Amino acid sequence: MREVIVEIVQKAKETAEERDVLINTLHEIQKRFDNFIPPEAAEIVAEELGVPLSRVYEVLTFYTMFSTKPKGKYVIRVCESLPCHVENGREVVKALKEILKIDFGQTTSDGLFTLEMTSCLGLCGVAPVIMVNDEYYGNMTPGRVKDLIDRLRGESL
Repeated sequence: MREVIVEIVQKAKETAEERDVLINTLHEIQKRFDNFIPPEAAEIVAEELGVPLSRVYEVLTFYTMFSTKPKGKYVIRVCESLPCHVENGREVVKALKEILKIDFGQTTSDGLFTLEMTSCLGLCGVAPVIMVNDEYYGNMTPGRVKDLIDRLRGESL
């Protein structure tokens, strides 16, 4: 693991602005390690960048896009802002919880899905909106949620 982390840090140092090296490094590590940053990776990053480990964890815990625990292959983020709530977002949340049989902050037993709440996704014109990994889905309904989950499960077979 050390060699991979060191390589990621070096690449970030070469390509990013100095103030962005830590965040870019953490993003890349999270991509490589299945949507989370292992504790030993944080220690190596601190060592390689010459920053206190507390600084690395400060960034890891401040930004919601980072995780220090494993997540599912598909991280589903549900917008909790008012426009999504007003446009039947509650029904979308209910459908997600029923279909996946999990609550927010949990991962399905097969490791495929993690369900999270997030602040505004900036797509209020197509509310309610969910985000799956890096893709956005607007105008969601319970039926569209079921179709999406079925499709993602099928892609994972």
